[in-house]
Amino acid sequence: MTNFQKRKTSVAALSVASNTLLVLSKIVVGMLIGSVSVLSEAIHSGVDLLAAIIAYVAVRTSGKPADKDHPFGHGKIENISGTVEALLIFLAAGWIIYEAIHKLLNPRPMDEAGWGVLVMLLSALMNIFVSNMLFKVGKETDSMALQADAWHLRTDVWTSVGVMGGLTIIWLGAKFFPTVNLQWVDPVAAMGVALLIVRAAYELTLQSGRDLLDSSLDPHEVAWIRDLIITHRPPVCGFHRLRTRKSGADRFVEFHLLVKGSMTVDESHDLTDDLTEHIEASFKNTSVTIHIEPCNGFCSQVCVEGCLLVEEERAGMHKKHLPKFYHKQR
Repeated sequence: MTNFQKRKTSVAALSVASNTLLVLSKIVVGMLIGSVSVLSEAIHSGVDLLAAIIAYVAVRTSGKPADKDHPFGHGKIENISGTVEALLIFLAAGWIIYEAIHKLLNPRPMDEAGWGVLVMLLSALMNIFVSNMLFKVGKETDSMALQADAWHLRTDVWTSVGVMGGLTIIWLGAKFFPTVNLQWVDPVAAMGVALLIVRAAYELTLQSGRDLLDSSLDPHEVAWIRDLIITHRPPVCGFHRLRTRKSGADRFVEFHLLVKGSMTVDESHDLTDDLTEHIEASFKNTSVTIHIEPCNGFCSQVCVEGCLLVEEERAGMHKKHLPKFYHKQR
């Protein structure tokens, strides 16, 4: 197991442990004081715990090397993990809203709201620490599963703060304004929690789902690859069919490269090695496939679109150096 993989596994295990502690503490306090918002937070942390377990399994599995049955590796497991986590958040949000509406219609007095304030404060502080760890390792290792888990906990921070605020209002109201009914604040705070959860789930679904559909890499990364190819002219005459995708932390880049027809096999091999090394040095876990083609001056439309000889004409070269197809289009 590599150092990156060990770090990913360790921080995922930390998330499982912290969420287990938070679920137990919130359930106990929520039942003791009769707070639906605290219990909703327990459910939220329960979903976070399940998500953390899924992330832990995904991180361990995605680290397996490519094999005969999975020649492109196991990276997509992290994207599946993120999508499943998002669906779990949607379900949790629906349950919280249901319970909050039920308590609004059937209000019950709350005892010792101060205990709820305390457990929410501890929850927020713990999740800030663990989510920061998850974000740090997730970004360093480009792990979708860890970053999804981090967003789970970061959302939990804000929802804990919201619930803590509602309980503080009830707690202080009971001390200074005992005749004022503030019990409605608790279920309203719970519904606020649910709305924040839905928003986080929607964003997480988009983020994890796009890689499952083999969307291109980030536009800035694609632009960087294009610029790298252009800097290798000559001997590069053009390029086309640039395709990129991502699978978990693994990137895949492939394109056709047009070179002078007189270039030897050794020279073209050295050129592709140089391009590959630059791309792999800039983007971790990248697999690069380059197809070499001779530039013979008779180009299709797709070839002309990536023709670098056009750029050379703009720099002052004569038209006779341009592909014949390009002249026809002029």
